[in-house]
Amino acid sequence: MTSSQPAANRPSNQSPSDQDQHRKIRYAIVGLGWFAQVAALPSFPTAENSEVVALVSDDPTKQKELSQKYGIQHTYSYDQYEDCLTSGEVDAVYIALPNHLHCEYTVRAANQGIHVLCEKPMATTIAEGEQMIEACRRNGVKLMIAYRLHLDPANMHAVEVAQSGQIGEPRFFNSVFAQQVTGDNSRLQRETGGGTLEDIGIYCINAARYLFQAEPTEVFAVAANNGEERFREVDEMTSVILRFPQQRLANFIVSFGASKVSTYHIVGTQGDLRLDPAYPWQGELTHYLTVDGETQTQTFEPHSQLAAEFTYFSNCILQDEDLEPSGAEGLNDIRIIEALHQSIQAGKPVALDHMDHARHPNPELITVRPPNPETPEPVHAASPGDS
Repeated sequence: MTSSQPAANRPSNQSPSDQDQHRKIRYAIVGLGWFAQVAALPSFPTAENSEVVALVSDDPTKQKELSQKYGIQHTYSYDQYEDCLTSGEVDAVYIALPNHLHCEYTVRAANQGIHVLCEKPMATTIAEGEQMIEACRRNGVKLMIAYRLHLDPANMHAVEVAQSGQIGEPRFFNSVFAQQVTGDNSRLQRETGGGTLEDIGIYCINAARYLFQAEPTEVFAVAANNGEERFREVDEMTSVILRFPQQRLANFIVSFGASKVSTYHIVGTQGDLRLDPAYPWQGELTHYLTVDGETQTQTFEPHSQLAAEFTYFSNCILQDEDLEPSGAEGLNDIRIIEALHQSIQAGKPVALDHMDHARHPNPELITVRPPNPETPEPVHAASPGDS
């Protein structure tokens, strides 16, 4: 265990030391649900500059079994979160809690000088997102929102294709993202920030934004519900249109009650690019690029997207570098989602105020780490459905 000072908290007149170059950022994993267990925890062995030193959960079985499995010495309940933050053992937290808790646990970490990597969506309201950004700014800590695809080769090479002129001028984007979500999952609970737009629609919104390298100016959405009991709090599916500058359009459908599909299509004046699948956190992703009637296929081998994410965030802390995706990136998606809900309720398009964003993701961010050594059986945590 090291006690050296994180780079982001070092006085600005000092350069990174050799010790900082080789130290590891120490993480507490806050929330031990399905994704944290099957995707995040197994990724740390291939994120050489990162390590898990603490677990935060109210489930004693999760605490015991996971701490033993991964050799983690420190475990805390949610009531002991402040003890975890002030223990001197932790440099950063990875927040994988239900959406409605993201703001509180981010602000509390920031107030103790702890860096924050928070799962998306960053918050349930614009006000919460702004509060998170301000707390991290005020306390001089870094806030990154876990858009893992911003570091992914397949998705960032899609940005390169879209912006390179290979398919001419990109004109429209189309996406379908669906899965069967079952049981008592938080994704189906309005109180916890669940919903199709919040859980999977955010991927489509974000992909359209990074492929066009722009922010939408107007949105329109409709929702549908087949009346099943599982959809009593959130809609079964949502259909969306986003208008972008230069009269470009993005449309997508997301569903919690349909067969598993994860694809997007960017179409230009001279060709098109399709990713199928596009959004998974593991496995192969494939490009289908068609220009002048000829289609080329490129498959991107599996890699650990979560290890890449931890590696990138830790490096930004150690080198005191600006990062992307920042809180500003996450907040823009929240603004769009709020406008989409307004459109559903009003039954008409909703104009968006100008959204400042200094940096969209690009291929320079690509970070590749070896695949996770295993996908373990989760402890007291169920898969959302067919994912």
